[in-house]
Amino acid sequence: MMPDLGKYAETVLSAYAVSIVLLVVLVALSLRRSRKVKDQLEAVEKKVRKHG
Repeated sequence: MMPDLGKYAETVLSAYAVSIVLLVVLVALSLRRSRKVKDQLEAVEKKVRKHG
């Protein structure tokens, strides 16, 4: 159920669209960074185990 936005419909809907896109990009960047940091941490832990 969409409220009647009248002449502001385009502005409001485009603001929603931009917000959703930005949220998706932030989540994707966070997940990518998380994987990178996890891989780096595993590499350091492996090195520490190898060299005691």
